[in-house]
Amino acid sequence: MKEYTSKQHRILRPAEQIYALISRFDHLTPAVADRVEEWQATEDTCSFKAKGFTVKLRMTEKSAPKHVKIEGDGIPMDFAFWIQLHSVSEYDTRMRLVLHVELNMMMKMMIGGKLQGAIDQIAEGLALAMNGGAQQ
Repeated sequence: MKEYTSKQHRILRPAEQIYALISRFDHLTPAVADRVEEWQATEDTCSFKAKGFTVKLRMTEKSAPKHVKIEGDGIPMDFAFWIQLHSVSEYDTRMRLVLHVELNMMMKMMIGGKLQGAIDQIAEGLALAMNGGAQQ
């Protein structure tokens, strides 16, 4: 399994507050529903359409306020990712994403290089949204 780790991002909020948001898919509905097709969410599962595939995600492990582990179904590869939080001080939390994905040699050649950029972009977008649009 190949691992891709995002850059670390600084969020000027308590880790507990960030965790409360990221540990429930249904809390993400206002931010995500109009950006993807057929978004559906419960506390621990969500599904949506992306590039013709129905992607299903489920939270398989939660450790407040340190991390959330999410596993995916519905696309032609197995993957899991962690959203990791590290509290530096009361209003300074560092976040990073770690993606674990099973790719055959052909898929590695086709999309392997794009996955690092994608995981960095997702982490940056999350951090920006949680900082109220102000970059850190």
